[in-house]
Amino acid sequence: MKTVHPNIVEFEVSGDYALFSDPIMRVGGEKCSYQVPTYEALKGILSSVYWKPTFIWYIDKVRVMNQIQTEVKGIRPIKYSGGNDLSYYMYLKNCRYQVRALFEWNDNRKADLEKDWNENKHHNIARRMIERGGRRDIFLGTRECQGYVEPCSFGEGDGAYDSVEELGFGLMLHGITYADEAYDEATKDKMTVRFWYPVMKRGVIDFIRPEECPVQKTVREMEMKHFGEGNFSGLSEFEEVR
Repeated sequence: MKTVHPNIVEFEVSGDYALFSDPIMRVGGEKCSYQVPTYEALKGILSSVYWKPTFIWYIDKVRVMNQIQTEVKGIRPIKYSGGNDLSYYMYLKNCRYQVRALFEWNDNRKADLEKDWNENKHHNIARRMIERGGRRDIFLGTRECQGYVEPCSFGEGDGAYDSVEELGFGLMLHGITYADEAYDEATKDKMTVRFWYPVMKRGVIDFIRPEECPVQKTVREMEMKHFGEGNFSGLSEFEEVR
């Protein structure tokens, strides 16, 4: 359900390295980053800044501020069978992005969390958490890539691709829809992976909404988590720590 006000937040996220990939690209041990951040990765960053099950964050657009550069590193990941092995990971380096996003109420939580539908409260807390750098640690795609968040005005400053008319990236992961955020009957009680074809115009990628993704694949059945007696209310546990 859409909110009365747009509830827009804008912030800049940066880090020395980033690794934006999809689950399929991580299975074989070798990891290779997309050239730009995925919708899911940016949503995860914003959820680390401030999140409650009452609402869903939607990423509106991202602006690539620094030139896209990559660096390959030799990594020795721990093997499940014991010991370790040599793998090569391709990271993005010297990353900086401006992000514009908004939140809307989660209709899947209307029955148990509707009393927490307070736009002014959540919007103000989200903005304060951006100013403080987030509630939890920020990662650019993976845990070894530490990120930093700060407020910004989307579009301010010079970007590396402001003069590039258009740049396409082919088929790319958009994100994962969990049962808690299902938007139609096809995604209800399921985990669904979404793909799309992003295009960057003058440094900016405008994201489509999850339900608009042209390629969607059901991964497995999944039950929605229910809040209530014997579990947690979903309200007081997420209140701001002052």
